Amino acid sequence: MKVTLKVWRQQNAKAAGEFKTYTSPELNPNMSFLEMLDVLNEDLANRNEEPIAFDHDCREGICGTCSLVIDGKPHGPHKGVATCQTYMRSFSDGDEIVVEPWRAAPFPIVKDLVCDRKSFDRIQQAGGFISVRTGAAPDANSIPVPKEDADLAMDAAQCIGCGACVAACKNASAMLFVSAKVSHLGLMPQGQPERHRRVKAMVDQMDAEGFGSCTVTGSCEAVCPKEISLDFIARMNRDYAVALLKGDPKKIAGGGAG
Repeated sequence: MKVTLKVWRQQNAKAAGEFKTYTSPELNPNMSFLEMLDVLNEDLANRNEEPIAFDHDCREGICGTCSLVIDGKPHGPHKGVATCQTYMRSFSDGDEIVVEPWRAAPFPIVKDLVCDRKSFDRIQQAGGFISVRTGAAPDANSIPVPKEDADLAMDAAQCIGCGACVAACKNASAMLFVSAKVSHLGLMPQGQPERHRRVKAMVDQMDAEGFGSCTVTGSCEAVCPKEISLDFIARMNRDYAVALLKGDPKKIAGGGAG
């Protein structure tokens, strides 16, 4: 099979970008979307043209770095998969496919399809950790955790921080990402001492990075490769409200919130 690709090309963050059209070499329908880009780049290199820059790492749907907008949808046409898990058999011979980077001010374009997503790192650094000293690692069964809480924490911890939620949101909101990172720690006993300080710090950093507000359209949940639920946003909002009521987050020593 062969496809026509309209790919966003941009030399650097300050340069003006534009779409350029390429016809792919012969493709195997069972190759992944990233493998197709590898084949196209090899063809471009053989013709002494500059290859297309794009992010990738694990190619197993774990790292989230392969983030692309394909035909207007983050990660492509399927639900619950990352770009690297999208295969060319999802398209038909002769299709025209539009490939773009994430479009959000907090994710500035570095080159072509590569975005700078260090804003997510800074949000994580603001509070997405447990700093309370716990001594030696306890036995797995020494701290009872209700199964419902453990399951919810695991659901939230699946977030790979790819940014598809931001790319799909009309407001470029990062609420789904932040709520997942807040919730998976806040649901565990080890995360309780810093629960409200954590949510306040991470939400404040999210706002400082320039992400938009959440209007609960559900577009983030629809494109999330790990299908993180909107319920975590509601959970985070409750914790954030409690943190504001408690006052200075530096003085918060923990405690629960419904």
